[in-house]
Amino acid sequence: MPARYEKMADPVEIRALNEADPETISSSFQILGFCKPPAQYRRYLAEQASGSRTCLVATTDKQFAGYLTVNWMPAYLPFADSKIPEIQDLNVLPAFRRRGIATQLLDRAEGEIALRCGAVGISVGLHPGYNQAQRLYVKRGYIPDGRGVTYRYQCVKEGMQILLDDHLLLHLTKHLVRS
Repeated sequence: MPARYEKMADPVEIRALNEADPETISSSFQILGFCKPPAQYRRYLAEQASGSRTCLVATTDKQFAGYLTVNWMPAYLPFADSKIPEIQDLNVLPAFRRRGIATQLLDRAEGEIALRCGAVGISVGLHPGYNQAQRLYVKRGYIPDGRGVTYRYQCVKEGMQILLDDHLLLHLTKHLVRS
């Protein structure tokens, strides 16, 4: 039987968000029909400069592939009260999915967080658009924080009627080995 050879994937570079990124990232998502304005990434740059957020950008062959942010001061009170930073806004362009880019972004973010904290938080939406993220986070060892779900960071109580959209979240945590 002949040996099977798979093409090597292009190496992925992960770096901090820089001044040249907002327009590139925004236009990459706009082509796909997603509204992610450059102002969002300029805000991330300002927050990164102040130390309240870290934004990691993945490129492959000098093409933008994805990003995530680490919010060092999250709005979710249980994380904020426990000083648990939250990984937020993980996005990999469809053309670059299934290549391990999200995993590499998460590895890098968790490594940076472990230098400062013993735990990390992440929140995930509950509608089907988040199916892959839900599975990825569980496989990486994230577990629900035990407080139920929130809608716009307010606890959803039994019997409440809410809209199933991007604001309905389950919050997860993972213990890290501090570096």
